[in-house]
Amino acid sequence: MRSASATWTVISDLVADTVALSSGLSRDEAVQAMSAAEAVGRMLIAAGHLQQHPITLVAGKVYCEITAVSGTAALTLDENLNPVPGAAGADTFMIYLPSPAPLQAQVKTAANGHTRLSDAAPPAPETKTANAGPLIDREALRRAVSQR
Repeated sequence: MRSASATWTVISDLVADTVALSSGLSRDEAVQAMSAAEAVGRMLIAAGHLQQHPITLVAGKVYCEITAVSGTAALTLDENLNPVPGAAGADTFMIYLPSPAPLQAQVKTAANGHTRLSDAAPPAPETKTANAGPLIDREALRRAVSQR
């Protein structure tokens, strides 16, 4: 169990350490972005919004949804605070802040405070099956069969 401020520090370190895995990205820039969002981040944590609406880090192959659990549920969960692998080849990153109704104005102000922050919905995560395409081109098979 941590305070909202201590929880934000842990989340900020996780984001910065993940971004730092890329030689093309700056850990300092991630720290600056998270600092710009600190006040609204603490509000999101304290109000319990990060239980249903994650902060999303997108960097290269990394699509990391960060949530915070509070109350007795926090006692039964294992934390995963290790940097997320997959950012090594990233050349850009974006941090998407959730924007629940009561805090939309504050989130928008924070997102406008740094170019790596956004209050927009994060892009859908990439999946290998979504990008693989069909394994069999049925139309090409039909044409080949009908030409015989």
